Amino acid sequence: MINVKGLNLRLPGFNLRDIDLNVGRGGFFALIGPTGAGKTLVLEAITGLVKPFSGRIHINGREVTGLPPEKRGVGIVYQDCALFPHLKVRANISYGLRYHRSEMPAAEKRLPELAARLGLERILDRGVENLSGGERQRVALARALLVNPKVLLLDEPLSALDPNFREDIRSMLGQIHREMGLTCLMVTHDFAEVFVLAQEAAVISQGRLEQTGSVQDIFERPSTPFVAEFVGMKNVFPARFTGQAALVEDVAFQIEARPAPGQGYLAIRPENVSLSRRTLEVAHRNAWPGQVLGLADRGIWYEIEVRIKGLSLKSFLPKSSLLETRPFPGETVIVTVSPQAVHVF
Repeated sequence: MINVKGLNLRLPGFNLRDIDLNVGRGGFFALIGPTGAGKTLVLEAITGLVKPFSGRIHINGREVTGLPPEKRGVGIVYQDCALFPHLKVRANISYGLRYHRSEMPAAEKRLPELAARLGLERILDRGVENLSGGERQRVALARALLVNPKVLLLDEPLSALDPNFREDIRSMLGQIHREMGLTCLMVTHDFAEVFVLAQEAAVISQGRLEQTGSVQDIFERPSTPFVAEFVGMKNVFPARFTGQAALVEDVAFQIEARPAPGQGYLAIRPENVSLSRRTLEVAHRNAWPGQVLGLADRGIWYEIEVRIKGLSLKSFLPKSSLLETRPFPGETVIVTVSPQAVHVF
């Protein structure tokens, strides 16, 4: 449904380079990466707001690279909603119809149904300046959907909302995606949105795609050190391999299978690093004595740094477990990591 091939875009001090993306019909795709990586530029190129230096963009099998935004069949929802302050809610929602006059009769019939679906019936004749953040975002979503787009692009649409509104709009997006069969491409830095809404994702850094694949692959099987660290692996090290052992410093991690040629890194998610006061009698596990270096409060978790020989590992421990385990700086604990939790690349 969305196919981007060899997209290059040049701006002063920044380039998008060789971007390839493919979003299947009815799919929900997330584009993630740090601030300034080029995520929004990719959306703007697909929308037609910026002109690529080279490359091709197809939507629904039709090349749209040279078409103006209004002829691409794309709806977009921005982080700041981009509502017109001088227009009431109804006029904001209907604004895009001036570029789709042939669809006006059907859209005018669709507006009440869309307003009901998004909970906007009671505020259609209200000005937008006094709307809540959640209401403003629903108005922006209604405006994008009213023109019956083939593709819906979402540029961090939930990042400015408080947690309660964010969960409501997230659930609404998922429901609309399923019921309307929309093809969605979302830029976000919120991993919860990726897990809840997306089936596939791509990680972008400094204008280049680092990895594309299923959400599960990206978060559990990253292909580069940057992706591993970005998705929260925390424990990422260069490694040497001997048979089914990965050597980091003086520590040998048993792994599930022999690594492929060219692989030279090891990564472990912190929640897969277990701490105990006694050795666990479990077959095929890595276990070492380690010294607790420190604890950091991470909300519902404590991040615990522990040293094994010359290697420092980070572990996440729920606060409820911490009340029972109570590791203190300087204390010796048993560190265990399942071979299945050791990712090599």
